[in-house]
Amino acid sequence: MSYILGQAGIRQGCIFDFPAAVTHDHEGLLLYKDELCEVLLNRFPYANGHLLIAPARHVADITGLSAAEANALMAMLKESIIILRRHLRPDGFNSGLNLGAAAGAGQAAHLHFHVVPRWQEDHNFMTVTADIRSIPEHIDNTFNQLLPDFQALTIPKTERQKKE
Repeated sequence: MSYILGQAGIRQGCIFDFPAAVTHDHEGLLLYKDELCEVLLNRFPYANGHLLIAPARHVADITGLSAAEANALMAMLKESIIILRRHLRPDGFNSGLNLGAAAGAGQAAHLHFHVVPRWQEDHNFMTVTADIRSIPEHIDNTFNQLLPDFQALTIPKTERQKKE
C-alpha cells in the first residue's frame, strides 16, 4: 500500500546491492545471500511469493557467469521452488530471466531469474488485459513466512540433514 499511496521511498542504485556480511534484510526484502547468489522477494510482484534470484556479483549477461555462479543460481532456483511449494502450495511456476532492457529487464545491469508461483485459474488474465495485479497476502507476511527456510540454507547441508 505504501507504494500505491506514493509513500514508499525509491531505493537508489541496484536493488541487489547489500553488504557482504548481510544474509537477509527485511527492508530490502532480501531472504538469502551468500558469496555467490541472493534471493529477494519482488517488491512489485506478479503473484504472491514472486522471487528474484541473482548472482551476488554484478553480471549483466548469463555468458558472464562463472561455472560456480551458474551452478549456485540453478541450485538456488531448485531450493526456492521447494520452499515456495512448502509454504504457498502453488500448482505451477513461471521461471525465467530477461536479458537486457529491450527484453524487459528492469535491472538490466544485474541479471536475475524470476520465480513466479502460479495457481490453476489464477489472475493471469488480469495482468495481460488490464495491467492489474492481485496479491492475497501482504509482502511482509510472505517475507516472514519464507525467511526461516532461506536462513536454514546457510546451515551446512550435513547439519540440515541431521535435523530432518
